[in-house]
Amino acid sequence: MEKKVSKNEYKIQWKKLFSRLSPYNIKKGLKYLSHYGFKQFAVKLTERFQPEEIPYEPWLKRHMPAEETLEKQRRKVFEKGPKISIIVPVYRTPEEFLRQMIDSVQAQTYADWELCIGDGSTFRTQEENTVKKVMDEYMEKDSRIRYMILEANRGIADNTNAAISLASGDFIALLDHDDILAPNALYEMAAAISKDHEIDVLYTDEDKVTMDLKEHFQPHLKPDFNIDLLRSNNYICHMFVVRNSLAKQIGGFRKEFDGAQDYDFIFRCTEKARKIKHIPKILYHWRVHRNSTAENPASKMYAFDAGKRAIEAHLERSGARGTVSHTPDLGFYRVRYEVQDNPLVSIIIPNKDNVEILDRCLESIRKKSTYKNYEIIIVENNSTKEETFAYYKKNDGQDNIRVVYWKEEFNYSLINNFGVSNSKGEYIILLNNDTEIITENWIEEFLGHCQRPEVGIVGAKLYYPDDTIQHAGTIIGIGGIAGHAFIGMPRAHSGYLHKASIQQDLSAVTAACLMIKRSAFKEAGGFEGRLAVAFNDVDLCLKVRKAGYLVVYTPYAELYHYESKTRGAEDTKEKVRRFQTEIEYMRCTWTEILKNGDPFYNKNLTLDKWNYSLRKN
Repeated sequence: MEKKVSKNEYKIQWKKLFSRLSPYNIKKGLKYLSHYGFKQFAVKLTERFQPEEIPYEPWLKRHMPAEETLEKQRRKVFEKGPKISIIVPVYRTPEEFLRQMIDSVQAQTYADWELCIGDGSTFRTQEENTVKKVMDEYMEKDSRIRYMILEANRGIADNTNAAISLASGDFIALLDHDDILAPNALYEMAAAISKDHEIDVLYTDEDKVTMDLKEHFQPHLKPDFNIDLLRSNNYICHMFVVRNSLAKQIGGFRKEFDGAQDYDFIFRCTEKARKIKHIPKILYHWRVHRNSTAENPASKMYAFDAGKRAIEAHLERSGARGTVSHTPDLGFYRVRYEVQDNPLVSIIIPNKDNVEILDRCLESIRKKSTYKNYEIIIVENNSTKEETFAYYKKNDGQDNIRVVYWKEEFNYSLINNFGVSNSKGEYIILLNNDTEIITENWIEEFLGHCQRPEVGIVGAKLYYPDDTIQHAGTIIGIGGIAGHAFIGMPRAHSGYLHKASIQQDLSAVTAACLMIKRSAFKEAGGFEGRLAVAFNDVDLCLKVRKAGYLVVYTPYAELYHYESKTRGAEDTKEKVRRFQTEIEYMRCTWTEILKNGDPFYNKNLTLDKWNYSLRKN
């Protein structure tokens, strides 16, 4: 059952909200109102200030390493521990922020580091240069700190390149001049690198912290490397670490991407990396203040335009044909992939009676779909009503519809395998009969992704009739085996870090509506016949992933799903026994992912709910 939020918790959250109503925040709120419009602004406000189910600050304290653990880390000697160069471009950094940043580096439990600072500050006299005064003080006491004064402010990219030129480490780690590292940040990096010497890129989870460092909030708990999510948003961001030789090979930072220079740099590093390692721990604290893009994204439109260009340059290098556009949530992007040629798409729809439901589905395909080169295969299974067969007779052979007859008992997997075997398309859409198309270009949206060589399956965003979310991707482990993300969330809401509303790679999507390459379907062996009712789509997606393909979720193919209208309850001993057998099959077949966690989720997030809230323990 969902935990009810107490009145006291609501009061605490509203107190926080009103405490932030400074003139600056009011001004910022008005900018957001202008950008989103009143209706969407109200939605954003509701999402942002709804009470936390598990308060983050105490959760963070529970997950910080104890002093005993930190002391063990200080004593740990790695046989081949890397030297890590921390790269910091500075420009007139306030003294307090600069000292706090340096102190957080010196507090690291891993000692083989150097701090490389490129100073682009411009002052009339050296006496005015407070940055240099602070640096001179620290360098006198710590030889690991290296410092360069630039003759002029060259911009963020070139200032960073200047700092990189000081680096002698095996790896470089990027740190903003006013941010803070957790004391075990470099230790975690060194431990991972020492374990696997093919790692070229690492990144961590992060959160935000107020200017006075008194309040941590908005934890960003990330998935493992996710190329489609990266094309939607620079989710990697902080903390980013890359092998120094690779950073030099790609040419460092590029000035033409100032504002999103790190986004462009991350793309080029990950394109060349042998292995990319995600460390699911909050090791970086991003300070939020008045001039920070972290807190006021509408303030730096040039940065988001640069981000768009970074994605476009990445797509060109990757050979992917796509058009990039901003979404209403600045800093989040949409890539539309071009459909190549005009391939035949086979739409497989299993059906038993329920003619009205089936007819609504077919009518929505006919009327809404702008892509016309498709065939519809209705797989009849044990209907009993005369009107059903009359409907089949009327429609069979019309509008590219064919009816094929599965005469065995109900088995969702075998029925769909049978439907696919009777289809001709290079691309297959598996579709429930209790769905209704919303997005006119849903097939083109699917095809654009599915025609990419690396993609095997594409899934849609589905809504209940009351405009709440039924499916926005499937997470392995939720509810025991797998469950849909954001179930029951209002359609207008975008979810945790907009994850319900952006393209990303996932471990699975629902077969209530998905597209799969015929070649990937064959390679995976189709649906597993032993999974007659439950988890067959999850199993298929995991097999396709195992074969080396991506499973992509796109929120830009939208449908209604009138789920449960054609489903029976697990209300007999036979059904309960069958369901338990299917659970056991999944546990035995997919032990590793169920044990280690979904790589496209985060182990710090709950498996008890569908909303990306924090895990209790």
